[in-house]
Amino acid sequence: MAHIDYFFSTLSPFTYLAGSGLEDIATRHGATITYKPLDIIALFPRTGGISPKDRHVSRMEYRLQELRRSGVKTAMPINLKPAHWPTNAAPSSYAIIAAQAAGTGDVGGLVQSFLRAVWAEEKQIADDDVVRACLEENGFDPALADSGLLTGAETYASNLEEAVNRGVFGAPFYITDGDERFWGHDRLVDLDAHLSGKL
Repeated sequence: MAHIDYFFSTLSPFTYLAGSGLEDIATRHGATITYKPLDIIALFPRTGGISPKDRHVSRMEYRLQELRRSGVKTAMPINLKPAHWPTNAAPSSYAIIAAQAAGTGDVGGLVQSFLRAVWAEEKQIADDDVVRACLEENGFDPALADSGLLTGAETYASNLEEAVNRGVFGAPFYITDGDERFWGHDRLVDLDAHLSGKL
């Protein structure tokens, strides 16, 4: 059975624009997914990147154009300047880690709930009420927001270290069993082709 390690950030607009693409591909190929939320702002300087706010204006402008175009192509609503971005991604990430460990609901749906909250719904994903609501709507006990704090913090930190060691430098980032790496929502078609044995 194929497996995919999925490194992402709940702050990443391109992770949002991936939608349920990864889950659809995994279902098609009978693959499993391990969700690995990480601190994308800490990842950038460790892997040769620059935080969006510190990039040259030409890169900032291009990024906004690319986000707008990608929103149209994926038919996903996106606010290019959301009210609560950037924010503290740790609470949402801890909740995802706890939810994955609990295994009782839809982890992929939970990830998308947080991303949609930021990029389409103008919600503050650092707020406890938002975290609990996202957990509940995807079949998880809202109390995971509290009970998973210690393990969440440890795993969140270790996900960052693992990402650096495995060549991850952005989000979304997908790594298959054979260390085949795919970066970006627009590489899902390549991931699909790889799992099909065509690439």
